[in-house]
Amino acid sequence: MRYVGNLPCATKEEEHVVVPMSDGTRLSARVWRPVSSDQGPVPAVLEYIPYRKRDLTARRDSIHHPYIAGHGYACVRVDLRGTGESEGVMTDEYTEQEQADAEEVLAWLAEQPWCDGATGMMGISWGAFAALQTAARRPPNLRAIVIASFTDDRYADDMHYMGGTMLSDNLAEAGTMFAYATCPPDPAVVGERWRDMWHERLEHTRPWVLEWLRHQRRDDYWRRASVCEDYAAVQCPVLASSGWADGYSNAVTRLLSHLDVPRKGLIGPWSHKLPHLGEPGPAIGYLQEVVRWWDHWLKGVDNGVMDGPMLRAWMQDSVPPSTSYEERPGRWVGEPDWPSPHIEPVAHPLLRHRIVMPEDGVPEDGVSEDAVPAEGDGRGDAMTVQSPLSVGQYAGKWASYNAPPDLPYDQREEDGGSLVFETDPLSEPVEILGSPTVELDVSVSEPVATVALRLSDVAPDGRATRVTYGLLNLAHRSGTGEPEPVEPGRRYRVRVELNGVAQVFPTGHRIRLSLSTSYWPLAWPPPRPVMLSVHERTSTLTLPVRPAEEPDEVPQRPFEEPEGTRPLATTSLTAPQQRWEVTRDLVDYAWALEIVKDRGTVHIDDIGLDVGCRAYERYTATADDFTSVGGESAWTMRFRRDDWDVRVETRTQLTCSETEFFVDATLDGYEGERRVFSRTWNETLPRDCL
Repeated sequence: MRYVGNLPCATKEEEHVVVPMSDGTRLSARVWRPVSSDQGPVPAVLEYIPYRKRDLTARRDSIHHPYIAGHGYACVRVDLRGTGESEGVMTDEYTEQEQADAEEVLAWLAEQPWCDGATGMMGISWGAFAALQTAARRPPNLRAIVIASFTDDRYADDMHYMGGTMLSDNLAEAGTMFAYATCPPDPAVVGERWRDMWHERLEHTRPWVLEWLRHQRRDDYWRRASVCEDYAAVQCPVLASSGWADGYSNAVTRLLSHLDVPRKGLIGPWSHKLPHLGEPGPAIGYLQEVVRWWDHWLKGVDNGVMDGPMLRAWMQDSVPPSTSYEERPGRWVGEPDWPSPHIEPVAHPLLRHRIVMPEDGVPEDGVSEDAVPAEGDGRGDAMTVQSPLSVGQYAGKWASYNAPPDLPYDQREEDGGSLVFETDPLSEPVEILGSPTVELDVSVSEPVATVALRLSDVAPDGRATRVTYGLLNLAHRSGTGEPEPVEPGRRYRVRVELNGVAQVFPTGHRIRLSLSTSYWPLAWPPPRPVMLSVHERTSTLTLPVRPAEEPDEVPQRPFEEPEGTRPLATTSLTAPQQRWEVTRDLVDYAWALEIVKDRGTVHIDDIGLDVGCRAYERYTATADDFTSVGGESAWTMRFRRDDWDVRVETRTQLTCSETEFFVDATLDGYEGERRVFSRTWNETLPRDCL
């Protein structure tokens, strides 16, 4: 990254600005703005998240907010109610209170003497959720948004549930927020009130996973704040981005398809990172793109920001399997609209372990309309699989954070417990852009069953790199939000949409589709082992094929090199630690995945604060006992300055029987080595077709 010091506007920073809410609660904001805004007001850009602006995001914030401010904007970073130095308690994500506060913050910004009344919102992850959800409420002064790594569908395309299956990130993210929501404010800002504010948070916080487990189907809890319920509610321009290695790779194209406002989409090779900090690389000059967006929509500058393709996407070249990449080779492609006129869906029958390519022709005993049975018809041959619980050990995380290495590894061991279909070696390259879909004619042995589908690029030496995947809990086969158990032995036709991707399959490689009945620990397994029968002659894989070297109908402007302002100074006191370790015990057949993400202890030089943050996750199973699976998420957060030494320790465990989930959690608060708060939860919740 190129650090830029000479910006168009001299700026100043206000570290703690109080933003009053109508109920008397005071939120804490950090403001960067041009010095000249004292005389000439400028538009304001809000980032609104719960991740502690004073310490935990301070270094990241110092790269992009001063940069945007230096181009003529008041950049305002606000901690949500109950986080950082903002008063109150945060009890859940994306609540009505949170969104009402966002509207009040925007109204407050518009009234400041240094703001000209025009506002925008930006952010990644929670900040992008907040911007999109607030836009759907149509506050009068919100003119445009810039969002990265987000979803418009809180149930079907977030870290909680996928295809009606529960993701392990439902536990992991709950553990993260259990810790973040219980951290103390800094007494250097709030004074002696810090202890009362902290204990209010400790007293009123519960493990968030309890609420998320109470809503195992698509109900009003998830529909509220899911913009996909009413795309027409969004009436301001949207610049949306994500990365193929991120869990949020699908929402960008959905917004392009469904919104009726000026919009642009950008999808790179990145994990859960802002594009100017993108990993795997290449990172891009994202902040320059953001400034152009604000210049046009907040200042009215005619700079051609809407010229060029609607979607720019990184077409990824083939790579060997690895849990981490510094760079992903490939090229940028542009699509004038989405859905794109360049993309052709090509259906491939599945037959005798083969994916039938168009040039192969229809086999003598291949697919015909007469061969397609009605639902429940028992005709036709079937291939079967009952996957061991070990399938999924090398799946990586639902959303890659690139630290520690968390991408899927070589799929050959996973494929040993799967039903596999693949092409012959390709006679020419195949490029796909979009979401592959699989239509299956299936029957299963249990009323609750999961099918996991993985699409891989298989090199001539046999190494298999997972390209994308999808999950379906067959009880959710109708997609209505009202799951129904499967009738064992009955045939059903189901459709599974895999995550979107842009990928080149080279000449000589094979395309492989793998099906398994478990994918633990990425997804919680069904209550019992399942025998899956796939009636192959009436099952198909459809690929969104983009002809190789398809020329852009509208020329692309090349991205610039990443820029930002120099990050604030920090000193490492203890080194970070990372571990991603799979272990197996061949005596009692137990296995475990252990993940350590320890950021070490960092000293923030300008405020004299030491900050430590350590996360630990453990996922276990024994043999093929589907009730033996369990997950644990434990966090330690520590803040220290002189004689102020405070830490929070949280631990959440999730286990199950065939009919119930069991949550055991603890929360402890310490001043020095003295424990000043402790609480334990032990709760049981029913499994709902899960």
